[in-house]
Amino acid sequence: MDFWQILYVIDWILFGMMALTTLYMLVFTITSLFFHQHDIPKARHQNRFIILIHSYKNPGVIQTVKSILAQAYPQRLFDVTIVSDHNDELTNFRLAQEPVTLLTPNFKESTKAKALQLAINNLPQFKIYDVAIILDAGNLVETEFLDMMNEAFESAGTKAIQAHRLSRNRDTTTSRMGAVFEEINNSIFRRGHIVMGLSATLMGSGCAFEFNWFKNHISQIKSRWEDKELESFLMREHIYIDYFDQIYVFDEKTREAKEFNQQRGNWILAQYITLLRNIKYLPLALANRHYNWIDKIIQWMLVPRMVMMAVIIAMSIIIPVIYTSLAFKWWALFAVVLLVFALATPDYLVDEHWDGTFFKSPLVLMKSIPGLSKFAEYVERKELEREKKKKRK
Repeated sequence: MDFWQILYVIDWILFGMMALTTLYMLVFTITSLFFHQHDIPKARHQNRFIILIHSYKNPGVIQTVKSILAQAYPQRLFDVTIVSDHNDELTNFRLAQEPVTLLTPNFKESTKAKALQLAINNLPQFKIYDVAIILDAGNLVETEFLDMMNEAFESAGTKAIQAHRLSRNRDTTTSRMGAVFEEINNSIFRRGHIVMGLSATLMGSGCAFEFNWFKNHISQIKSRWEDKELESFLMREHIYIDYFDQIYVFDEKTREAKEFNQQRGNWILAQYITLLRNIKYLPLALANRHYNWIDKIIQWMLVPRMVMMAVIIAMSIIIPVIYTSLAFKWWALFAVVLLVFALATPDYLVDEHWDGTFFKSPLVLMKSIPGLSKFAEYVERKELEREKKKKRK
């Protein structure tokens, strides 16, 4: 094969992968526009909840505990267990003053799955729970949260539900990017899926499970990605994951580009490891027309958005230099991706910082690429100096 044949093959393989991912996102973004969730009917029964909170080196857990203890729901019907993993002594001292169960493990290798297993294993044997709710340190909830979760759980009639997680801070470019990506996920993987009658995707916090089901399955998890494994169990057992857009869980987004990129890298790794472990179930899911399971495996096959955008932008810039006519499809695909992101982003996020976040987002991504990180830091520093000069004037 000569150079041009190799170029054509690489170009079309990459384009096909990016186009299929974009098509998937476009379909569910459009269906998300038709999402409308009716008011949750009042529950006839009050469930007993156990709220499990994992905190790894995060003093923000104190705020989380205070918000959950301020619930309007009867206090006799919910308990709180905190797994304070490698937190400082002051944080643990303050947590010990609250009416919660405090566990302070010293894991050699800390994972959320280990923390949840420890919490479940240390629950009082004489207490009976109906629902387990998972929250992360830094999450905040409204006073009606448990009332609404109780109503939602009864209304859903399933063993797993996901609340609407959204950002509680948008004070840096990185945290604003996190907020936008979170809501794009809500549009595509939750609202859009619910409209199509498919299961929503779990988010790792703000989710609730039927207690006995959760207790039996959390003990089987051995990886760092408990949400992916729990999804796998739910799909294999034909259990639908419902989503409630009106139940809010406010999540604290990272403010630093380095941590932001590390998170995305870990999520990409989790996605493909989960795919490798579950791809063997695809033939059986196809044979049984198990559409939820098929869709979940397809989700794990998709090109991650960060990688997709990097490839599309790179090809849109490089290909015209080599062969201009091959670039038109890449430019068109880039326009479609921008349309998808625009449709999937809620209006409240399009504020006075929107343009700045959009144009600075490549700098955040560049900080994860060796050789470009210094350049990104230089550009960002110059931008900050320019803004300071404007304020002085």
